[in-house]
Amino acid sequence: MAFAKNLTFVACILTIAFFTFTHAATFDITNRCSYPVWAAASPGGGRRLDQGQSWQINVAPGTVQARIWGRTNCNFDGNGRGQCETGDCNGVLECQGYGRAPNTLAEFALNQPNNLDFVDISLVDGFNIPMEFSPTTDVCRNLRCTAPINEQCPNELRAPGGCNNPCTVFGTNEYCCTDGPGSCGPTNYSRFFKERCPDAYSYPQDDPTSLFTCPAGTNYRVVFCP
Repeated sequence: MAFAKNLTFVACILTIAFFTFTHAATFDITNRCSYPVWAAASPGGGRRLDQGQSWQINVAPGTVQARIWGRTNCNFDGNGRGQCETGDCNGVLECQGYGRAPNTLAEFALNQPNNLDFVDISLVDGFNIPMEFSPTTDVCRNLRCTAPINEQCPNELRAPGGCNNPCTVFGTNEYCCTDGPGSCGPTNYSRFFKERCPDAYSYPQDDPTSLFTCPAGTNYRVVFCP
């Protein structure tokens, strides 16, 4: 009888493992920049990628408020502690939370209602590295933000290694939408980002033109400097 119970338990564990394996989304993260990028993912951690190197992570179904970004000009010691000029996540190589602005973001929520993934590129935390965020097969839209934003950044938004979003600089509802839905709209600063990266979020309530869906179970790639 004990053997039968143990067999049932093992079967349940294998079923759960099989479900997780077959339904987790794979993200291939590649650096095509001419400089090193310290890739970061929440969930997922972090890794240095030299030019041409890739890193693959698997993300569980149902994961929400997830993001992938690149960090630049980092210096870590043998214990994985240090700092990055852009995108730093509490001074550690293996990120446990979100990064510091400015950083270009690939954001996603997996296996949401109607069997959809919600995906976007966001400049709500500013811009540091050109990015592509796309499915590995032709099932939904490729998202790209590759304009020379750092070079063209308005003086008041400039930051070492990147271009800040105005919310980071000014902190008011006009730019941060902290007073809730409908409390803010496009500004000259958000238009600067939108004109250069039409697919990307340019301010927090830019959903109608910036949030996209893919079928649940899709696998993705994130490319720095595509």
